[in-house]
Amino acid sequence: MTHARGGAADRPTGPTNHDLPGTGVPEGALEPAELRAGDVRPGAEEATPVPAPAKPAGKARPTRISGTWVAVIAGLLVLVVLLIFILQNLDPATVRFFGAEGSLPLAIAMLFSAIGGAALVALIGGARILQLRKQARHIKR
Repeated sequence: MTHARGGAADRPTGPTNHDLPGTGVPEGALEPAELRAGDVRPGAEEATPVPAPAKPAGKARPTRISGTWVAVIAGLLVLVVLLIFILQNLDPATVRFFGAEGSLPLAIAMLFSAIGGAALVALIGGARILQLRKQARHIKR
């Protein structure tokens, strides 16, 4: 009876580890693949190579560094626009806050209010992140 890899003619003819003294196969041990009768794995001559999937030409995956550079460039553009805005709006404005009163350029007053709003959002977001981390640590225990 022949199998996918052939019959007895394909088996090694010389001494194997099973034939040497003191190297008998214990009861229930597995034989090497070339000595098993029902081995149907394809041999080297039967295996068909599977081509590796080709990368799409011209499409590179974005990296963290490229994302950082995009953010830096966007930030620089925003700063340039803010600088132009500040330089074009240097007219003095009277600012009142909690009873304090002062005069400073309108664009600077608007910039301070934007920075204050961003700081408030950052504080609230930071508090929420700390709350979620504490909750996640409690769940892991």
